Amino acid sequence: MWIDRVLELVPRERLVAIKNVSLAEEHLHDHFAADAELRLDAMPLMPMSLVVEGMAQSAGILVGHASGFQEKVVLAKVAKAELDRDPTPGVTLRYTATIQSLTAQGAATQGVVEMLDHARASEGFVRIGSIDLMFSQVDHNMSGLQFPEHNFVFSESFQTLLRTSGIDWPSA
Repeated sequence: MWIDRVLELVPRERLVAIKNVSLAEEHLHDHFAADAELRLDAMPLMPMSLVVEGMAQSAGILVGHASGFQEKVVLAKVAKAELDRDPTPGVTLRYTATIQSLTAQGAATQGVVEMLDHARASEGFVRIGSIDLMFSQVDHNMSGLQFPEHNFVFSESFQTLLRTSGIDWPSA
């Protein structure tokens, strides 16, 4: 999971989620570890690909919520990803996803990524980029492929995240 909590959900319009970046996350230690030979100190940061994934999860929840999570929503395309700052331990990312178009086949979303550096909390959240995504609802794909009946996209982890964020999971 690359988001920690959903703060706001306006059905079929907007979702706001946050991710607290912590030094306890293992992936930070690989990006970038200290290198004694080059005399470089460790510089842990969250890879941009995981920032994009956080937005994909946020926007995917928004798109999935529109159909009561009955559709299997998958990321089809990263239309645009522009990020100009690296998240480091101790910051909070805020993802704001908005739906631009929504059909039975899929959706297009626009996203804004903001960062709060708790060492400079008085500055508030600062915009660090934008990410536009396209999603496919795979049960309505044009290839005719059949997928399992159970919703493998919105796993138990997503359901727990939504419930702890105050978002009801539909009954079966």
